[in-house]
Amino acid sequence: MTGLVTPVEPVPLAELGRVHFVGIGGAGMSGIARIMLARGTAVAGSDSGASATLDELAALGARVHAGHAAAQLGDADTLVVSSAIRDSNPELAAARQRGLRVLHRAAALASLMFGRRVTAVTGTHGKTTVTSMITTILLETGAGPAYAIGGVLAATGTGAADGPGRDFVAEADESDGSFLMYAPDVAVVTNIEADHLDNYGTEAAYRASFAAFIRRIKPGGLLVTSADDPGTTELAATARAQGITVVTVGESPDADYRVTGVATTGMAASLSVRLPRAGSGGDQSNQRPFGKLDFDLVLGVPGQHNALNAAAAFAAAVELGTDPALAASALARYRGAARRLEPKGEAGGVRVLDTYAHHPTELAADLRAARQVTGGSGRVIAVFQPHLYSRTRIFAVEFGAALGLADEAVVLDVYGAREDPEPGVTGRLVADAVPGGPVPGCPVSGSTVHYVPDFADVPKVVAALARPGDLVLTMGAGDITRMGPLVLAELAAGQAGPSGPGPGADRP
Repeated sequence: MTGLVTPVEPVPLAELGRVHFVGIGGAGMSGIARIMLARGTAVAGSDSGASATLDELAALGARVHAGHAAAQLGDADTLVVSSAIRDSNPELAAARQRGLRVLHRAAALASLMFGRRVTAVTGTHGKTTVTSMITTILLETGAGPAYAIGGVLAATGTGAADGPGRDFVAEADESDGSFLMYAPDVAVVTNIEADHLDNYGTEAAYRASFAAFIRRIKPGGLLVTSADDPGTTELAATARAQGITVVTVGESPDADYRVTGVATTGMAASLSVRLPRAGSGGDQSNQRPFGKLDFDLVLGVPGQHNALNAAAAFAAAVELGTDPALAASALARYRGAARRLEPKGEAGGVRVLDTYAHHPTELAADLRAARQVTGGSGRVIAVFQPHLYSRTRIFAVEFGAALGLADEAVVLDVYGAREDPEPGVTGRLVADAVPGGPVPGCPVSGSTVHYVPDFADVPKVVAALARPGDLVLTMGAGDITRMGPLVLAELAAGQAGPSGPGPGADRP
């Protein structure tokens, strides 16, 4: 199932019958299963091993299995898979042999959207955060949305849930083209930059997929997008030419929702947003002048990029009909999503954060935010695990440049995920590309890189590098998320200190 997905028109949930998920323990799959269970659908599924997620789904009424076997299909009518499931999977092979309906995860999610007003959030960067922020606003203001996010919302402890309201907010994954299965009323496109070339082949093909996505917007619908990003500026022009209503957000003076005064301090950020004089079309009841045009937003998450994410979420919520003052107040209570500069703890005077960043632009944005969190009083130690051999090969130089923003960079070997190894493609390519010299805006030290290919060696290396006042940021889309607690354990054991990189490190 790897590569680009062939889009299909969704099937209403009532027609799916009994649904079996292959890989039900994954973040996206488990969320869809959770909503189906809430709506009374018979759900079963399997995953590679036991997990807390499987236990939670079982408690909600799902029949779950650890491991894969054809017999586990039971009396299923529909099989749901993701792009990560290979054709050799015994349950997928058996379902095809039996002639069952086989749906991609995105098609299953689209089945849940019938009858709801759909807001779909996509883009190369920031879509999980923006989806989480819109969801938070609608939850906090009593709209009761259903939602499906690619990460766990800190406020609710889950990434997906059903709701009694008219709205369905969903993160729309562009990586495999599956976002073309959605037909949103409101589409939010955060930005567009070359990525997922393992699936698309060329940057032009990747960009063209967003043009195809906006053609999926329902008649009378709305596109909310960035006024600052060249890719989305081009997309907005294309949308207007097609008669789609467009609302832009950003620091550009031409933005409909104009952002000014972005400031970041520690684990917080603030900004001001000036609204257009009337709503622009997401909800016809919103065609009215506002009593107040300027709103100050205060956030409990760091970084300029998160300030701009919040502005996009604020604009989308207002266009959906949310009172701007209530939307601003709700954003002040947003406390982030898992793996988005998520605090993991502190030991020995060293703070540890974790982030899903796996593209050079994301690394750079989060490292700048980490610098702002320290306030210049401590160093930033980046612990990066490259994700996918193809992405590592394509972006090695750019990854290295981004990691140059850290005082110390620890680079692991590649987390291959769905890909087979490529000769000569290792984390060393990234480590070799990290520049030396002083770190911009930081007088403490120059950047130093350590290539530590073995995951098990990394906690001791990082603990040996860190000293009180430092911030450790674990980065990547693989199992690097397990690293934070291991580093904290080493620090708590009193092994932190500036004595050098320790065993297992290879200093280029």
